[in-house]
Amino acid sequence: MQFFSGFSLVDEEYLFDEYLNKSAYTVSGFSYGAIKALRYTNEQLELGNRVDKLQLLSPAFFQTKSTKFKKLQLMGYKKDKINYMKSFLSLCFEPYEKKVIQNYETKYSELEELLNYEWELEDFKYLIDKGLHVEVYLGGEDKIIDADAAKEFFLEVSTVTYIKKANHFLQIN
Repeated sequence: MQFFSGFSLVDEEYLFDEYLNKSAYTVSGFSYGAIKALRYTNEQLELGNRVDKLQLLSPAFFQTKSTKFKKLQLMGYKKDKINYMKSFLSLCFEPYEKKVIQNYETKYSELEELLNYEWELEDFKYLIDKGLHVEVYLGGEDKIIDADAAKEFFLEVSTVTYIKKANHFLQIN
């Protein structure tokens, strides 16, 4: 299995053990990592490599957010990156207890990419035509993404597991 981490994170895969398919032919990604997982899956298929399943865990879904929201996020990051990241990570865990996670030095360009990324149904239809199964996991208590809008979008092209009381990390307690 190939796993792609979320924005600013390293080795958080353990938080998703109950959801992950550990097959050698599965690609998974959390939040910002979901974007990377989709790209990687497309690259692998274009190279003729086998991928059976794509798992997107709380995919970074901001296409329903306003330009003003996105600009404010970027301004807040630019103004005080340390406090922005503390607040961001706290929101990821709300309303539950924060777990131990590792971080890497983030880049403005990464935040800009995840906020402005546009998911396209055609990308998923291509995967389905190639025989791939797509699974999306969303938390109803997610304070980071618009989980309801993401659910509506991804229902058309994937199996969606909507965990009503879960946060961005899909925790329920």
